[in-house]
Amino acid sequence: MSKDQLIAQIRHVFRQHGYEGTSLSKISEATGLGRASLYHHFPKGKEEMAATVLDRTYSDLTEYLLKPLQGEADPVERIRAMGEALKRFYNGGHFSCLTDLLSIGEAQSLFQEPIRKMLSAWITALATLLVEAGQDPEVALQRAEDAIIQIEGALVVSRCFGNTNSFQRVIANLPKTL
Repeated sequence: MSKDQLIAQIRHVFRQHGYEGTSLSKISEATGLGRASLYHHFPKGKEEMAATVLDRTYSDLTEYLLKPLQGEADPVERIRAMGEALKRFYNGGHFSCLTDLLSIGEAQSLFQEPIRKMLSAWITALATLLVEAGQDPEVALQRAEDAIIQIEGALVVSRCFGNTNSFQRVIANLPKTL
């Protein structure tokens, strides 16, 4: 298994169980690697695994969510492109959000800064697009924050209700909401 595949498998375990619910046994079962192999790749254990997953998630966010917001295309089209990327990134709303799961309990103190950095970058990119489209900077920032709140909240509601209807609705309405 490549390092990318390994990180993807570990990310999936964290998405399923959160930080505190994820054990090396669960990661070992998901990856097929024993503890020694996991420690070979991640000498600092679970904390390093979670930090690596967050780093990869930030890279993915930059590549798949922030890049669509930049460029010359119509702002509405760029927002739609971000929505399509979100659907892929969260498997249509079936995957839980790591910023949610890694911002509570023990993980909060460990990962608050990288999560803040990730969310700030997303909000800033979205607000920048809205200002470019003619919105007042203060209004744009508020709408960008509200959009992220709706997206993240819809992922929680989707997880709780066992369906993705709320997530799909929020994504479909992003161009109108913003």
